[in-house]
Amino acid sequence: MNPVKVGICGLGTVGGGTFNVLQRNAEEIARRAGRGIEVAQIAMRTPKPQFQTTGIAITNDVFEVATNPEIDIVIELMGGYTVARELVLKAIEHGKHVVTANKALIAVHGNEIFAKAREKGVIVAFEAAVAGGIPVIKAIREGLSANRINWVAGIINGTGNFILTEMREKGRTFEDVLVEAQALGYAEADPTFDVEGIDAAHKLTILASIAFGIPLQFDKAYTEGITKLTTADVNYAEALGYRIKHLGVARRTDAGIELRVHPTLIPADRLIANVNGVFNAVMVNGDAVGSTLYYGAGAVVQGRADGVAVDHHRV
Repeated sequence: MNPVKVGICGLGTVGGGTFNVLQRNAEEIARRAGRGIEVAQIAMRTPKPQFQTTGIAITNDVFEVATNPEIDIVIELMGGYTVARELVLKAIEHGKHVVTANKALIAVHGNEIFAKAREKGVIVAFEAAVAGGIPVIKAIREGLSANRINWVAGIINGTGNFILTEMREKGRTFEDVLVEAQALGYAEADPTFDVEGIDAAHKLTILASIAFGIPLQFDKAYTEGITKLTTADVNYAEALGYRIKHLGVARRTDAGIELRVHPTLIPADRLIANVNGVFNAVMVNGDAVGSTLYYGAGAVVQGRADGVAVDHHRV
């Protein structure tokens, strides 16, 4: 059987990690998928000599991938709203399936994208858009499909969790830890999306849509960041037996679905209160199963998912 041919758009941290995994684990992936997965084309802005791309078509035009008749699946890993949206819609228009890790794109333009995909009879897959290496979307959509979901709550931005962990464990200031997070690559030069809760709100919007069967409504999510938290706040919480975590919460209420992202006091003995560093965790409560917890690396892009050799950029 002929292999499935994919085109990768964006060979940065996540795109490069995806490419490496597809190459390194090609035999195992083919065994599980029933067909080989072949990277046939890559679109990137600048050459990346650290990747072995011999024999693969290279372009700097992402739309060339979207319209290439040889490509079956377009993998969008560029990020952003504008070009990514145009690329995904173009790929769908040309009958391509799409895989994306772009939570901002799905949260803001997902309704339009999914409608177009239904019209064209193609699939848009986005598991990695929320909590990176944790298959929480699949868990809610399939594993908990018989449950009426009551609420979802999670630490879904590793950058913010890293900052709060360092403030609590080492008594450091927010500003001091943020500088280190940027140096380590956990936070962007402009960290607004991470520290103001926008990134978490994107992810929460997606989780809520799946959990409750509602349209994507990012503009209705209450969003509060962690920039105003001080070391004193963290220490007082600890003294009272609590830890401050930056949570995304989606809850079913009599008035409708509640969407909110904000710092939250959690009893120190709770499992989710002990999720530290750049790790993510999502709790899902269903009427049949009760509460379940999904924990792991927010982004598994280069190494092992054991917290030792994982490149945690952009969690």
